Amino acid sequence: MQNSPFDLTPGQAPHTAHGVGACPGNPVRPGDPAREPAPDPAHGSGSRGRVLVVDDDPTVAEVLAGYLDRAGYDVERAGDGPGALERFAVNRPDLVVLDLMLPGMNGFEVYRRMRTYGPVPVIMLTARGDEEDRVLGLETGADDYVTKPFSPRELVLRVASVMRRSRPGAPEQGGAAMRTLTGAGLSLVPGARSVTLDGRVLALTLREFDLLSFFLRHPGRAFAREELMREVWGWDFGDLSTVTVHVRRLRGKIEADPADPRLIRTVWGVGYRCDLPDDGEPS
Repeated sequence: MQNSPFDLTPGQAPHTAHGVGACPGNPVRPGDPAREPAPDPAHGSGSRGRVLVVDDDPTVAEVLAGYLDRAGYDVERAGDGPGALERFAVNRPDLVVLDLMLPGMNGFEVYRRMRTYGPVPVIMLTARGDEEDRVLGLETGADDYVTKPFSPRELVLRVASVMRRSRPGAPEQGGAAMRTLTGAGLSLVPGARSVTLDGRVLALTLREFDLLSFFLRHPGRAFAREELMREVWGWDFGDLSTVTVHVRRLRGKIEADPADPRLIRTVWGVGYRCDLPDDGEPS
């Protein structure tokens, strides 16, 4: 029997557009959020945003579309790269769930072409657990990736997290959405999602921006990768290489010498710390 691309417990079946089986297992620990986001009944389907699901496996695409639709998203599907690019150009989605192993044109190339239209949040799916694949996906600017088999509920939660953080003017904790954070030549406005370095506008991905914002709000304090994943990504579980890759990418954009970082330093045995000059405290 072919392995299911979903994380299902024995005797359970995925929800599909043709019916609802038992709910898939959810790889969350007791006390973690286990319920997928519910749609707003006052607005109906699609009120949460548009999602393009790109996967050549019709079962995977159908199950994901079903879960996302029930969570209140307007979902389109594509089974290959050219079809995905056509739908993307005609009706720009708010987020793309993109399988890497597509026929003819792989997911990396599809995403590269999508980015020529402008930035778009993307969650990559891969059937392979190779570290190289995961890192390459993050290096290309993906906001997240999920390795098959996976829980559809977990993916819906991740879609909600990425979508929430990607919207301009997303609320900041403490009502500081428009408070400018400065230091080491950087000027970052969280609510406007804008950042400059010595007056030059920086092009940061969603997670790079959130990571830099978090560091600037907590200068001088060392954070473990687990803490950064919880505070920046909002997850209590996940592959910690996600944090490592994003720190490396961020250093490449803000450090004078990424090989010898002075702003975001590695604290061996702990994680990372943001060091600002004496006159660079957040304002």
